[in-house]
Amino acid sequence: MPPLRPMLARSAPAVPEPSATPGGLLYEPKWDGFRCIVFRDGDEVELGSRNERPLTRYFPEVVDAVRAQLPPRCVVDGELVIARGDRLDFDALQARLHPAASRVRRLAAETPAALVAFDLLALDDRSLVGEPFRTRRGLLEAALESAEPPVFLTPATDDPVVARRWFEVFEGAGLDGVVAKPLDLPYRPDQRVMVKVKHERTADCVVAGFRWHASGPVVGSLLLGLYDDAGSLQHVGVCGAFPMARRRELVDELAPYRPESLEGHPWADWASQDQTSAGERRPGAVSRWNATKDLSWVPLRPDLVCEVAYEHMQGDRFRHTAQWRRWRPDRDPRSCTYAQLERPVRFDLATVLGGGAEPGLR
Repeated sequence: MPPLRPMLARSAPAVPEPSATPGGLLYEPKWDGFRCIVFRDGDEVELGSRNERPLTRYFPEVVDAVRAQLPPRCVVDGELVIARGDRLDFDALQARLHPAASRVRRLAAETPAALVAFDLLALDDRSLVGEPFRTRRGLLEAALESAEPPVFLTPATDDPVVARRWFEVFEGAGLDGVVAKPLDLPYRPDQRVMVKVKHERTADCVVAGFRWHASGPVVGSLLLGLYDDAGSLQHVGVCGAFPMARRRELVDELAPYRPESLEGHPWADWASQDQTSAGERRPGAVSRWNATKDLSWVPLRPDLVCEVAYEHMQGDRFRHTAQWRRWRPDRDPRSCTYAQLERPVRFDLATVLGGGAEPGLR
Protein backbone atom coordinates (compact mmCIF):
# COMPACT_ATOMS: atom_id res chain seq x y z
CA MET A 1 0.00 0.00 0.00
CA PRO A 2 1.20 3.53 -0.66
CA PRO A 3 3.22 5.39 0.33
CA LEU A 4 6.46 3.52 -0.34
CA ARG A 5 9.91 5.06 -0.64
CA PRO A 6 11.96 3.82 -3.63
CA MET A 7 15.25 1.97 -3.45
CA LEU A 8 18.15 4.37 -4.07
CA ALA A 9 21.67 4.33 -5.50
CA ARG A 10 25.06 5.52 -4.31
CA SER A 11 27.47 7.28 -6.65
CA ALA A 12 30.51 5.63 -8.20
CA PRO A 13 33.20 7.12 -10.47
CA ALA A 14 33.03 4.35 -13.10
CA VAL A 15 30.83 1.51 -14.32
CA PRO A 16 31.53 -1.40 -11.92
CA GLU A 17 32.56 -4.84 -13.09
CA PRO A 18 30.02 -7.62 -12.45
CA SER A 19 32.73 -9.88 -11.01
CA ALA A 20 32.99 -7.55 -7.99
CA THR A 21 29.40 -8.34 -6.95
CA PRO A 22 28.25 -11.84 -5.93
CA GLY A 23 25.53 -12.92 -8.34
CA GLY A 24 26.50 -10.35 -10.96
CA LEU A 25 25.01 -7.04 -12.08
CA LEU A 26 22.39 -5.79 -14.49
CA TYR A 27 22.97 -2.38 -16.03
CA GLU A 28 20.27 0.10 -17.04
CA PRO A 29 20.22 3.66 -18.43
CA LYS A 30 19.65 6.28 -15.73
CA TRP A 31 16.55 8.22 -16.72
CA ASP A 32 16.22 11.96 -16.07
CA GLY A 33 12.64 12.38 -14.92
CA PHE A 34 10.42 11.98 -11.86
CA ARG A 35 10.94 8.76 -9.92
CA CYS A 36 7.53 7.18 -9.58
CA ILE A 37 6.12 4.11 -7.85
CA VAL A 38 2.87 3.04 -9.50
CA PHE A 39 0.17 1.29 -7.45
CA ARG A 40 -2.68 -0.35 -9.37
CA ASP A 41 -5.65 -2.23 -7.95
CA GLY A 42 -8.18 -2.57 -10.74
CA ASP A 43 -9.33 0.91 -11.75
CA GLU A 44 -7.68 2.46 -8.70
CA VAL A 45 -4.27 3.93 -9.60
CA GLU A 46 -1.85 5.96 -7.47
CA LEU A 47 1.39 7.55 -8.71
CA GLY A 48 3.78 8.15 -5.80
CA SER A 49 6.87 10.36 -5.97
CA ARG A 50 10.26 9.70 -4.44
CA ASN A 51 9.26 11.89 -1.47
CA GLU A 52 5.92 10.07 -1.10
CA ARG A 53 4.00 12.99 -2.58
CA PRO A 54 1.13 12.02 -4.90
CA LEU A 55 1.65 12.69 -8.61
CA THR A 56 -1.61 11.13 -9.75
CA ARG A 57 -3.59 14.29 -10.51
CA TYR A 58 -0.80 15.80 -12.63
CA PHE A 59 -0.48 12.91 -15.10
CA PRO A 60 -3.98 11.68 -16.08
CA GLU A 61 -2.67 10.26 -19.37
CA VAL A 62 -0.23 8.03 -17.47
CA VAL A 63 -3.03 6.86 -15.18
CA ASP A 64 -5.05 5.87 -18.27
CA ALA A 65 -2.04 4.03 -19.72
CA VAL A 66 -1.49 2.16 -16.44
CA ARG A 67 -5.10 0.98 -16.44
CA ALA A 68 -4.79 -0.14 -20.05
CA GLN A 69 -1.40 -1.87 -19.95
CA LEU A 70 -0.22 -2.85 -16.48
CA PRO A 71 -1.41 -6.01 -14.71
CA PRO A 72 -4.72 -5.51 -12.85
CA ARG A 73 -3.03 -5.67 -9.44
CA CYS A 74 0.61 -4.63 -9.24
CA VAL A 75 3.20 -2.20 -7.89
CA VAL A 76 5.78 -0.95 -10.41
CA ASP A 77 8.88 1.19 -9.85
CA GLY A 78 9.80 3.47 -12.73
CA GLU A 79 10.35 6.98 -14.04
CA LEU A 80 8.00 9.54 -15.53
CA VAL A 81 9.62 11.26 -18.51
CA ILE A 82 8.63 13.57 -21.34
CA ALA A 83 10.20 13.19 -24.78
CA ARG A 84 10.45 16.24 -27.02
CA GLY A 85 11.98 15.49 -30.39
CA ASP A 86 14.97 13.17 -29.95
CA ARG A 87 15.64 13.77 -26.24
CA LEU A 88 14.11 14.04 -22.79
CA ASP A 89 12.75 17.41 -21.67
CA PHE A 90 12.88 17.89 -17.89
CA ASP A 91 11.63 21.49 -18.13
CA ALA A 92 8.42 20.27 -19.74
CA LEU A 93 8.09 17.64 -17.01
CA GLN A 94 8.44 20.24 -14.24
CA ALA A 95 5.82 22.42 -15.93
CA ARG A 96 3.30 19.59 -15.51
CA LEU A 97 3.13 20.24 -11.74
CA HIS A 98 0.44 22.89 -11.94
CA PRO A 99 -2.41 23.46 -9.45
CA ALA A 100 -5.09 24.35 -12.02
CA ALA A 101 -7.06 21.34 -13.25
CA SER A 102 -7.73 23.00 -16.62
CA ARG A 103 -4.00 23.50 -17.21
CA VAL A 104 -3.28 19.92 -16.12
CA ARG A 105 -5.67 18.66 -18.80
CA ARG A 106 -4.21 20.96 -21.45
CA LEU A 107 -0.60 20.01 -20.70
CA ALA A 108 -1.49 16.31 -20.66
CA ALA A 109 -2.54 16.72 -24.29
CA GLU A 110 0.26 19.08 -25.35
CA THR A 111 3.23 17.46 -23.54
CA PRO A 112 2.18 13.90 -22.63
CA ALA A 113 4.40 11.94 -20.28
CA ALA A 114 5.58 8.35 -20.53
CA LEU A 115 6.28 5.70 -17.90
CA VAL A 116 9.60 3.84 -18.12
CA ALA A 117 9.32 0.78 -15.86
CA PHE A 118 12.37 -0.86 -14.28
CA ASP A 119 11.19 -2.91 -11.30
CA LEU A 120 8.17 -4.91 -10.15
CA LEU A 121 7.41 -4.88 -6.41
CA ALA A 122 4.10 -6.72 -6.28
CA LEU A 123 1.99 -8.82 -8.63
CA ASP A 124 -1.55 -10.02 -7.88
CA ASP A 125 -1.45 -11.09 -4.20
CA ARG A 126 2.32 -11.66 -4.17
CA SER A 127 4.80 -9.23 -2.67
CA LEU A 128 8.11 -9.29 -4.55
CA VAL A 129 10.21 -6.97 -2.36
CA GLY A 130 11.96 -9.95 -0.77
CA GLU A 131 12.71 -11.64 -4.10
CA PRO A 132 16.08 -11.15 -5.88
CA PHE A 133 16.16 -8.58 -8.65
CA ARG A 134 16.71 -11.28 -11.31
CA THR A 135 13.28 -12.69 -10.39
CA ARG A 136 11.60 -9.30 -10.32
CA ARG A 137 13.12 -8.35 -13.67
CA GLY A 138 11.94 -11.58 -15.31
CA LEU A 139 8.39 -11.07 -14.04
CA LEU A 140 8.46 -7.43 -15.18
CA GLU A 141 9.54 -8.44 -18.68
CA ALA A 142 6.68 -10.93 -18.86
CA ALA A 143 4.16 -8.40 -17.51
CA LEU A 144 5.17 -5.76 -20.08
CA GLU A 145 5.78 -8.09 -23.01
CA SER A 146 3.07 -6.42 -25.09
CA ALA A 147 3.40 -2.91 -23.66
CA GLU A 148 3.05 -0.01 -26.06
CA PRO A 149 3.84 3.71 -25.72
CA PRO A 150 3.53 5.54 -23.41
CA VAL A 151 4.55 2.55 -21.25
CA PHE A 152 8.09 1.27 -21.77
CA LEU A 153 10.33 -1.39 -20.27
CA THR A 154 13.79 0.08 -19.65
CA PRO A 155 16.63 -1.48 -21.65
CA ALA A 156 19.02 -3.62 -19.59
CA THR A 157 22.24 -5.52 -20.19
CA ASP A 158 24.60 -7.71 -18.18
CA ASP A 159 27.58 -6.68 -20.35
CA PRO A 160 29.72 -3.89 -18.79
CA VAL A 161 31.14 -3.04 -22.22
CA VAL A 162 27.64 -2.25 -23.49
CA ALA A 163 26.93 -0.29 -20.29
CA ARG A 164 30.01 1.88 -20.82
CA ARG A 165 28.90 2.53 -24.38
CA TRP A 166 25.48 3.56 -23.11
CA PHE A 167 27.15 5.92 -20.65
CA GLU A 168 28.96 7.61 -23.54
CA VAL A 169 26.17 7.90 -26.10
CA PHE A 170 22.83 7.97 -24.26
CA GLU A 171 23.57 11.37 -22.72
CA GLY A 172 22.84 12.84 -26.13
CA ALA A 173 19.24 11.70 -25.67
CA GLY A 174 19.00 13.49 -22.33
CA LEU A 175 19.70 10.51 -20.07
CA ASP A 176 21.61 10.87 -16.81
CA GLY A 177 24.13 8.02 -16.84
CA VAL A 178 24.03 4.31 -15.94
CA VAL A 179 22.67 2.37 -12.95
CA ALA A 180 24.10 -1.01 -11.88
CA LYS A 181 21.81 -3.34 -9.89
CA PRO A 182 22.96 -6.53 -8.12
CA LEU A 183 20.92 -9.41 -9.52
CA ASP A 184 20.65 -11.10 -6.11
CA LEU A 185 19.43 -7.93 -4.37
CA PRO A 186 15.98 -7.81 -2.74
CA TYR A 187 14.12 -4.49 -2.92
CA ARG A 188 15.21 -2.25 -0.04
CA PRO A 189 13.16 0.96 0.18
CA ASP A 190 15.06 4.18 0.95
CA GLN A 191 18.45 2.41 1.03
CA ARG A 192 21.35 3.27 -1.29
CA VAL A 193 22.17 -0.26 -2.39
CA MET A 194 22.39 0.22 -6.16
CA VAL A 195 25.23 2.02 -7.98
CA LYS A 196 24.84 5.06 -10.22
CA VAL A 197 27.49 6.48 -12.53
CA LYS A 198 26.83 10.02 -13.70
CA HIS A 199 28.67 12.47 -15.91
CA GLU A 200 30.83 15.16 -14.31
CA ARG A 201 32.40 18.12 -16.05
CA THR A 202 33.88 21.41 -14.90
CA ALA A 203 33.14 25.01 -15.82
CA ASP A 204 34.41 28.42 -14.77
CA CYS A 205 31.49 30.60 -13.65
CA VAL A 206 30.96 34.16 -12.47
CA VAL A 207 29.81 34.43 -8.85
CA ALA A 208 27.26 37.27 -8.90
CA GLY A 209 25.44 36.66 -5.61
CA PHE A 210 24.79 34.29 -2.75
CA ARG A 211 22.03 33.06 -0.48
CA TRP A 212 22.16 32.82 3.29
CA HIS A 213 22.02 29.40 4.92
CA ALA A 214 18.83 28.47 6.75
CA SER A 215 20.77 27.82 9.96
CA GLY A 216 22.04 31.37 10.40
CA PRO A 217 24.34 34.12 9.07
CA VAL A 218 26.60 31.88 6.99
CA VAL A 219 26.68 31.39 3.22
CA GLY A 220 24.26 28.79 1.94
CA SER A 221 25.02 28.76 -1.78
CA LEU A 222 26.74 30.79 -4.47
CA LEU A 223 24.75 32.07 -7.46
CA LEU A 224 26.53 31.24 -10.70
CA GLY A 225 26.40 32.99 -14.04
CA LEU A 226 27.64 32.60 -17.61
CA TYR A 227 27.65 35.21 -20.36
CA ASP A 228 25.53 34.48 -23.41
CA ASP A 229 26.24 35.51 -27.01
CA ALA A 230 24.52 38.86 -26.43
CA GLY A 231 26.85 39.66 -23.52
CA SER A 232 24.18 39.20 -20.82
CA LEU A 233 25.04 37.35 -17.62
CA GLN A 234 22.56 34.49 -17.27
CA HIS A 235 21.91 32.73 -13.98
CA VAL A 236 22.88 29.08 -14.59
CA GLY A 237 22.56 27.53 -11.14
CA VAL A 238 24.03 27.41 -7.68
CA CYS A 239 27.04 25.93 -5.96
CA GLY A 240 26.43 24.54 -2.49
CA ALA A 241 27.09 21.67 -0.06
CA PHE A 242 29.92 23.44 1.79
CA PRO A 243 31.08 22.29 5.23
CA MET A 244 29.86 24.66 7.95
CA ALA A 245 33.36 25.99 8.63
CA ARG A 246 33.74 26.86 4.95
CA ARG A 247 30.34 28.63 4.96
CA ARG A 248 31.60 30.91 7.74
CA GLU A 249 34.83 31.63 5.86
CA LEU A 250 32.90 32.60 2.73
CA VAL A 251 31.09 35.39 4.57
CA ASP A 252 34.42 37.24 5.01
CA GLU A 253 35.73 36.29 1.56
CA LEU A 254 32.64 37.68 -0.18
CA ALA A 255 32.25 40.81 1.95
CA PRO A 256 34.54 43.03 -0.21
CA TYR A 257 32.41 42.23 -3.27
CA ARG A 258 29.05 43.25 -1.77
CA PRO A 259 27.99 46.49 -3.51
CA GLU A 260 26.42 49.42 -1.70
CA SER A 261 23.55 49.36 -4.20
CA LEU A 262 22.26 47.28 -7.09
CA GLU A 263 23.06 50.00 -9.61
CA GLY A 264 25.02 48.49 -12.47
CA HIS A 265 24.55 44.89 -11.33
CA PRO A 266 23.59 42.62 -14.27
CA TRP A 267 20.67 41.19 -12.26
CA ALA A 268 19.50 44.50 -10.76
CA ASP A 269 16.11 44.44 -12.47
CA TRP A 270 15.43 40.94 -11.12
CA ALA A 271 15.77 41.84 -7.46
CA SER A 272 12.10 42.68 -6.95
CA GLN A 273 10.71 40.11 -9.40
CA ASP A 274 9.83 36.51 -8.64
CA GLN A 275 9.05 35.01 -12.03
CA THR A 276 11.10 33.68 -14.93
CA SER A 277 10.55 35.44 -18.24
CA ALA A 278 11.33 33.93 -21.61
CA GLY A 279 15.05 33.66 -22.26
CA GLU A 280 16.12 34.82 -18.79
CA ARG A 281 17.14 32.96 -15.66
CA ARG A 282 16.31 34.90 -12.49
CA PRO A 283 17.98 33.89 -9.24
CA GLY A 284 14.94 34.83 -7.18
CA ALA A 285 12.38 32.71 -9.07
CA VAL A 286 9.83 30.88 -6.95
CA SER A 287 10.69 27.23 -6.33
CA ARG A 288 8.35 24.91 -8.22
CA TRP A 289 8.75 22.29 -5.49
CA ASN A 290 8.21 24.56 -2.48
CA ALA A 291 6.47 27.89 -2.98
CA THR A 292 7.29 28.95 0.60
CA LYS A 293 11.03 28.38 0.22
CA ASP A 294 13.09 31.54 0.70
CA LEU A 295 15.01 32.20 -2.52
CA SER A 296 16.06 35.76 -1.68
CA TRP A 297 19.65 36.54 -2.52
CA VAL A 298 22.49 38.96 -1.82
CA PRO A 299 24.13 40.55 -4.88
CA LEU A 300 27.88 40.55 -5.45
CA ARG A 301 29.88 42.52 -7.97
CA PRO A 302 30.44 40.09 -10.87
CA ASP A 303 34.23 40.10 -10.43
CA LEU A 304 34.76 36.67 -8.88
CA VAL A 305 35.24 33.49 -10.87
CA CYS A 306 35.11 29.96 -9.47
CA GLU A 307 35.51 26.52 -10.99
CA VAL A 308 32.65 24.11 -10.34
CA ALA A 309 31.86 20.54 -11.28
CA TYR A 310 28.52 19.77 -12.89
CA GLU A 311 26.84 16.72 -14.38
CA HIS A 312 24.96 18.08 -17.38
CA MET A 313 22.94 20.99 -18.67
CA GLN A 314 19.16 21.30 -18.61
CA GLY A 315 18.63 23.78 -21.40
CA ASP A 316 20.79 26.77 -20.50
CA ARG A 317 21.44 25.92 -16.84
CA PHE A 318 22.93 23.21 -14.65
CA ARG A 319 20.51 20.35 -14.03
CA HIS A 320 21.68 19.80 -10.44
CA THR A 321 23.54 21.80 -7.80
CA ALA A 322 27.13 22.35 -8.95
CA GLN A 323 30.02 21.31 -6.70
CA TRP A 324 32.74 23.72 -5.61
CA ARG A 325 36.27 23.11 -6.86
CA ARG A 326 38.32 26.33 -6.43
CA TRP A 327 38.55 30.07 -6.99
CA ARG A 328 39.92 31.12 -10.39
CA PRO A 329 41.57 34.56 -9.86
CA ASP A 330 43.36 34.09 -13.18
CA ARG A 331 40.12 34.16 -15.19
CA ASP A 332 38.50 37.28 -16.61
CA PRO A 333 34.80 37.09 -15.68
CA ARG A 334 33.85 38.17 -19.21
CA SER A 335 35.57 35.05 -20.56
CA CYS A 336 33.11 32.82 -18.67
CA THR A 337 30.71 32.04 -21.50
CA TYR A 338 28.58 29.11 -22.61
CA ALA A 339 31.19 28.36 -25.27
CA GLN A 340 33.37 26.55 -22.69
CA LEU A 341 30.71 23.93 -21.98
CA GLU A 342 30.97 20.48 -23.48
CA ARG A 343 27.82 19.44 -25.32
CA PRO A 344 27.04 15.73 -25.70
CA VAL A 345 26.60 14.23 -29.15
CA ARG A 346 22.90 14.02 -30.03
CA PHE A 347 21.35 10.56 -29.83
CA ASP A 348 17.85 9.55 -30.84
CA LEU A 349 15.72 8.85 -27.76
CA ALA A 350 13.39 6.59 -29.74
CA THR A 351 16.33 4.24 -30.29
CA VAL A 352 16.90 3.97 -26.55
CA LEU A 353 13.24 3.35 -25.73
CA GLY A 354 12.93 0.94 -28.62
CA GLY A 355 15.70 -1.24 -27.25
CA GLY A 356 17.70 -1.36 -30.46
CA ALA A 357 20.69 0.82 -29.65
CA GLU A 358 23.25 -1.85 -28.85
CA PRO A 359 23.65 -5.62 -28.73
CA GLY A 360 23.25 -7.21 -25.34
CA LEU A 361 19.82 -5.78 -24.47
CA ARG A 362 17.64 -7.88 -22.20
